Amino acid sequence: MADVNSSLQIDPGREGAEIKAPRRSPHEIPNVTYGWLSRLRSYFILDPLIWLYTFVLGIIALPGGLFDKDGRRLHWFSRAWSWLIMETILSPVKVTGLDKIDTLKAHVYAVNHASALDIPVLYVYLPFQFRIVFKKELLVYPVVGWQLKRSGQVCIDQQKPTNSIASIRSAVKSLKAGMPLVIYPEGGRTPDGEIKPFLPGAFFLAIKAQVDIVPVALVGTYELLPMNTYHIKCRLLEMRVGEPISTVGLTMRDLKSVSAKVQKAVEDLYYRDGPATV
Repeated sequence: MADVNSSLQIDPGREGAEIKAPRRSPHEIPNVTYGWLSRLRSYFILDPLIWLYTFVLGIIALPGGLFDKDGRRLHWFSRAWSWLIMETILSPVKVTGLDKIDTLKAHVYAVNHASALDIPVLYVYLPFQFRIVFKKELLVYPVVGWQLKRSGQVCIDQQKPTNSIASIRSAVKSLKAGMPLVIYPEGGRTPDGEIKPFLPGAFFLAIKAQVDIVPVALVGTYELLPMNTYHIKCRLLEMRVGEPISTVGLTMRDLKSVSAKVQKAVEDLYYRDGPATV
């Protein structure tokens, strides 16, 4: 009886409690299950290796980072760390659409955020140095927080935006100088794999610097490693890159319309073909 009850969900929003089937992940691969062997592999092999890479490379990067004015050395370490992770988790990534983007120009890359492993995917498969906009809360993590801060990433304090003025000015200056920027417009990871509403302010930097916004959809990363678990479910991933969206001539009054346009573009990419395929 317990098994039957656990496979059903009760919707308390309606009188009589309607019984509903559990919601599937957006890009769940049909007929593929991950049992106890998958969990053991993750808990005793994959997860410890990732923590080892993080600790060792983070410590090695410390001396070089002290003299790294433009962040190139630390970007190399971040990419090496990401490459090791991607090789370890046995999850190949299919990239589509990036060949249509002029990667020599500075763009703001708007990416859906579903997993802690989104960052390694981006570091390995975006073939250029970039900066990432991240939340202040990440600074509390040992090694990772230091790496983010010292490598010139853009720290945003969502509780006190005025504390982020210096970082914002630096990001705009870097964009105008040709440094691409990666942002997560949802403001955090999705708890269920579905794309959440974009924060209009996320595109302030793109409009301020008058650079194009490139929509990017990471497919399968939520199913690979969702929130609140350490169980890595090795699978095929996909990075889908869309057409650039111009901000030339736009002002802060256009933030909401730009946000809606970019969100639709990312959603179209994300939900287009279902699970990632070879």
